[in-house]
Amino acid sequence: MKGKKSEFDLLIEDIINNDNFKELDKELHHGITRYGHSMHVAKGVYDLTKKLHFNYKEATRAALLHDFYFNYQLEDNNEIKKLAIHPELAYLNASKYYKLTDLQKNIILSHMFPLGNAFPKYKESFCITLVDKIVAIYEQQRYKIGMKLGVYFLFIFNMLTLHK
Repeated sequence: MKGKKSEFDLLIEDIINNDNFKELDKELHHGITRYGHSMHVAKGVYDLTKKLHFNYKEATRAALLHDFYFNYQLEDNNEIKKLAIHPELAYLNASKYYKLTDLQKNIILSHMFPLGNAFPKYKESFCITLVDKIVAIYEQQRYKIGMKLGVYFLFIFNMLTLHK
């Protein structure tokens, strides 16, 4: 028998059951999937905004949707431009499936502050900007750098064994 779902799980249930959102589990992002990254950010925002007595319900949902875009949507852009425009793509994709409030719209559009085209207007928007950057640094350090080191070690190992 399954246990009772947590408040966090109930808040995001419809989003994580969306077939298009599930596709983010195939998109690489910071060494893990964009789905995994979004879940980390949503959980961090949920915990922080709830402790601060902010609008944690709207903030959590927006945090989960903040990177709801696909690599193919950005393939014609350089890395800097991708950082600046992906919030707009995430907002457009999220708004196809969910009625977003002004708060949620601002959270999604401004999460890359100071990069990007939107300024955080709400305290919850600043929270996601902070949590997203902390999570991204953690993921880069834990997953992406480790993956790169693994590839370098494999290359060196292969080079050494080929010359024997």
